[in-house]
Amino acid sequence: MPTFMKAPRLQPPMSEDMDDVRRALTIVFRGADGLARPDVERAFSFDMEWVAPHEAEDVVNALLAAGWLEERGAELHLAVPLGTVDVPFGWFPRPTRLLRPVPASSVTDDSEAALPSSTPTTAPSSGTASAMAVAQGPTRPASTGDPRARLTQRVARFIARQSGLELEELHRRADRKTKAFQLITPWMAYALVAREQGLVMDDIVKALDVV
Repeated sequence: MPTFMKAPRLQPPMSEDMDDVRRALTIVFRGADGLARPDVERAFSFDMEWVAPHEAEDVVNALLAAGWLEERGAELHLAVPLGTVDVPFGWFPRPTRLLRPVPASSVTDDSEAALPSSTPTTAPSSGTASAMAVAQGPTRPASTGDPRARLTQRVARFIARQSGLELEELHRRADRKTKAFQLITPWMAYALVAREQGLVMDDIVKALDVV
């Protein structure tokens, strides 16, 4: 009676898990050799909206532990070469793949091959529309010496999302604050609206941390 050998069970490839990490890091570190840790955390949460603000620190810690990032002095740097990475339009990582990333040692020699893609992008498909809408907010120029001025757009997007206000309504309320107080900056006007809406201010304060 012939015997049949059971075929070995093939392990599912980890390419998708790895690709999400590689794409995310490519976007965050595009054009930068190293970044301060608060900037990396803000990129994952407020800029790209991939994870909640309270999860951003966990993502960075996980990427450090998995060997994707390394600390050099006061900055974070890529610890492994990412290869040629293309990001499809509208791509969005699965948060669990950032919170529990595969080890960087999983990167093989074929990491130099381009990932399947179409047109590269650096934000979710709705990011461009949101950024354009935010640009129509308070127009009072912020002080060029205020390092928080560059954070205004990400803070406005976060407040709109958490409060449920439409961006246009958020802009209107922030404009009213700016006109009433005159000397406040746009980001402060948005923060005042957020406080009126009863939002927890810790995440907003963290988003505005430039130290």
